[in-house]
Amino acid sequence: MEREKRNDISFSRKRSFTFGAYGGVDKFTCGEETRPGAAEDNILDILDSPASESKPFLSTSSNQRDTELFEIIEKLQGSRIDEQRCEFPLPLKSQLLTIGGELPLVLPSKLGGYWIDPSLDRLVDVSPTSSHYGFDPESYDIMERDREAKIYHEFFRSRYHHSFTAVDPSLGPLVLSVCLEEEENKLRVILRMKECSLHGVFSVSLFPNIPSAVELAKMLCDRVTVSKFEVVSYLKAPELITAFDEHRVSPNFKFGILYQKDGQFTEEDILSNNDESEEFKEFLSILGETIQLQGFTGFRGGLDVCHGQTGSEAVFTSFHGREIMFHVATKLPFTEGDPQQLQRKRHIGNDIVALVYQEGQTPFLSDVIKSHFLHCFLVVRKIQREEETGGAAYQVCVTAREDVPPFGPVIPHPPIFTDRSVMREFLLTKLINAEISCYKAERFSKLELRTRSSLLESLQAELSTRSQCMTGDPSLPAFPSSEGVRGASEGSGGFIENFKRAIRVRSHSFETLGVPRKTGSSASQKPKMEKDGESDKSPGSLPADSLGPAELKDQASPQEET
Repeated sequence: MEREKRNDISFSRKRSFTFGAYGGVDKFTCGEETRPGAAEDNILDILDSPASESKPFLSTSSNQRDTELFEIIEKLQGSRIDEQRCEFPLPLKSQLLTIGGELPLVLPSKLGGYWIDPSLDRLVDVSPTSSHYGFDPESYDIMERDREAKIYHEFFRSRYHHSFTAVDPSLGPLVLSVCLEEEENKLRVILRMKECSLHGVFSVSLFPNIPSAVELAKMLCDRVTVSKFEVVSYLKAPELITAFDEHRVSPNFKFGILYQKDGQFTEEDILSNNDESEEFKEFLSILGETIQLQGFTGFRGGLDVCHGQTGSEAVFTSFHGREIMFHVATKLPFTEGDPQQLQRKRHIGNDIVALVYQEGQTPFLSDVIKSHFLHCFLVVRKIQREEETGGAAYQVCVTAREDVPPFGPVIPHPPIFTDRSVMREFLLTKLINAEISCYKAERFSKLELRTRSSLLESLQAELSTRSQCMTGDPSLPAFPSSEGVRGASEGSGGFIENFKRAIRVRSHSFETLGVPRKTGSSASQKPKMEKDGESDKSPGSLPADSLGPAELKDQASPQEET
């Protein structure tokens, strides 16, 4: 009797069920006592034990509990799943294509890092019926890459002057040039350092005697600590100095042109366009002339003019003494089965500035084109004017990485152009200024500093060595002929050779910028060129001290440089 009573109590226990993340846990309570461990063992034994081992009087109760258990689990699971159901947002493409009205030309990156001009809050009224469009083209000034680059050529080479070299313990190599302008009784001085060149003009009346080279250098830079300069007596020194001063100056530019159709948001879609609409062809004709690449003798911007490996046509123009080659995506080779279109991206992805022509209302995303070099995009969209006014109008917007300083000409408000000639003047000026401004971005400025430092070190060493040879320094080997001089110079590269190499070599990926310069037998080998889209697969090896914005001007062939 005692045992049966105990069994009845055990099976009259209250039952509570808690649904966990990975299943159900049955807890049985008996009066005030809670025994979760024993309860779990009991229920598992009942559920898992074979029917032959089960006691007859327990079968009905066990089946009932099984049914109740799974009913509770099903109800709890169903309610929890329903609570977690939600409507996922439409993709960006679907959202934008269902919005009515005018859409902006550019949308900012989700990750930030870009500025847009005009900003989105200024695009409240872009009606083409506005009474003013742009400014006078005469106010479109082209920026200068280096204002002091041609001072030596203009004021020194045509006059009698002296140059000096030294190696400062803290500043490194220094090259000083001094010119006496007797007609104006002035001293003109240029001090070249790794960071920059300093230029000054002093009245001779300020000094009782003509100052020494050290004194003049310290007047321009008080950080100079060197106590002596060596006189440069090499006869061809002016040529070497001019080459160094003007190594950043180039009259040639190259820009990419992307064709974005309606509904295209990705890099793959934009680069895969092959057909050119009449509207797009009309826009290209505003920028320049479509030329045949075969046998083209102007600035080619890295395109093949002999074997047709970069297509048969391109767009080219001359603008205020500058030659501009456009890398038009639709005219570059198309590779079937390659979604990245590396044959196209290897040119456009290695430009610094690109122009995007939109056909439709689909905005351009600031960071949609993955490239280490592209820092700025000019976006143009054709808009419809009122019927009574007639003609075409173009809306313009600019986006650039946040470390690119603003540049002119100023975009009008509203940012609309109705005169084709005015828009051409604006766009070409804006493209050139955009590239010059991009050189001030962090990545390019670091490259530029490294290139300048390498060239200045080479210049100072060569001027010093050749000057000592001119004076017959017995500690240096004598060069019996100009060929001997050239041969000895080429052993270490020579300034001219280093200079040519610096403006010829072009990096196609920032992944290679930290690779140290190789010496020995590999130094004479041609650096491996990389496609921008393939740098992650097979990074090339480029000399670290011969990279910089100067070589980005794509003077890749010896014919162009000479």
